[in-house]
Parts: sequence; C-alpha cells; structure tokens
Amino acid sequence: QVQLVESGGGLVQPGGSLRLSCAASGRILSINDMGWYRQAPGKQRELVAKISRGGNTDYADSVKGRFTISRDDDQNTVYLQMNSLKPEDTAVYYCNAGVITTMGYFSDYWGQGTRVTVSS
Repeated sequence: QVQLVESGGGLVQPGGSLRLSCAASGRILSINDMGWYRQAPGKQRELVAKISRGGNTDYADSVKGRFTISRDDDQNTVYLQMNSLKPEDTAVYYCNAGVITTMGYFSDYWGQGTRVTVSS
C-alpha cells in the first residue's frame, strides 16, 4: 500500500505564507504527477497546482504568481509554497499522487488533508 501524509497547514494572517509538505511512502516504484487540491466549505474540490515527473507545472489562475509547487523525487515528497495568502485561500488542502507500485499497478492516492485558514 501507499500512504500520503501532509503537514504544514495552520492559521495565518492575510498576506502571510505557509509551506505544505506531502510525503509518500510504501510500495512505490515511481510517482508520475503530484499535485495539491483544495476544498473550501460548501464548494467542490479544485486543483491548486500539479507537477509532472519531468518538472512541468500547472497552476489554478487564482494562485498563479503566489503559490509554487515543487517536488523531491529522492524523498517522494511534494511541496506547496504559499505566499501572499488571502482569506479565499482558506480550505482543506489535499495532496494527490499518481503512483506506480512495486506490484506494477498504477493508482491515484490521496492524503488525509491539512487545513489552511487565512484570517486576521
């Protein structure tokens, strides 16, 4: 099995910064795309940012220029640096990874979520 464990959420004032981390562990052969999604109260889960194994990135328009996604394949970890945070960034943030397991199967895995609250 594969587990994704997120960390780094919390309460921050508008204009502040947070860095989220997500570490994947388990029967991992390789990881394709890794990404961050978020779900605000009463809203659907949405893509925030994703990064391919080759380092290509894609961002939601609402976070471009403020958030940066990166990955460390040696550590099977993906990061999300969030700057200039706004109250509308408040949500539960979920990590996602497309994993090829040591058994040769491909599957999407999700973390348990980490809460980010932007408020004064």
